[in-house]
Amino acid sequence: MIVVGLTGSIAMGKSATAQMFRDVGIPVFDSDAEVHRLYDRGGEAVGPVAKRFPQAVHDGIVDRTRLSQSVVNHPAAMADLEAIVHPLVRKAQAAFLNQNASESIVILDIPLLFETGRASDVDRIVVVSAPADMQRERALARPGMTPEKLAGILARQMPDEEKRARADYVVDSSKGLEHAVQQVREIVAELKRQDKARP
Repeated sequence: MIVVGLTGSIAMGKSATAQMFRDVGIPVFDSDAEVHRLYDRGGEAVGPVAKRFPQAVHDGIVDRTRLSQSVVNHPAAMADLEAIVHPLVRKAQAAFLNQNASESIVILDIPLLFETGRASDVDRIVVVSAPADMQRERALARPGMTPEKLAGILARQMPDEEKRARADYVVDSSKGLEHAVQQVREIVAELKRQDKARP
């Protein structure tokens, strides 16, 4: 099995690219979707988050907007949150890998792959990228996003140029859907060749 880390900074098109991998039959673990599950009623993160950030939990559910207000631009608070959430996400990722042990390729969609020191946990890295002006335009079109919030998020993320330099493959999401799909198909074909060539 080749474990591929899929990553990219905010508004680069990573979620759409993850779906393209699913569409060609590659299992994808969505770390952000797992965080949503952990924050939902009955999720394992609700109790610990309520203890540390009581203002961010309402009716047994973590309010991500309130939580974001508590941690963005507050490094110590962010570190506390990551100490709660990251181990739970890693546990779910391990279960996903076990469930898909017979697959030749699997994708771990990890938004902060480099920033959280996870690059060594995967065999290959795919970075989704687009020009900075397009990234900014996409990000600011999101509900609730402000220039200040975006600046805080970008400050926590490794610069796109460095991510691309450290990637095994780069998907350019700026040239339209068909172009991105073709890039994904080429990456999958290359990975399958590599898997077959393994001793």
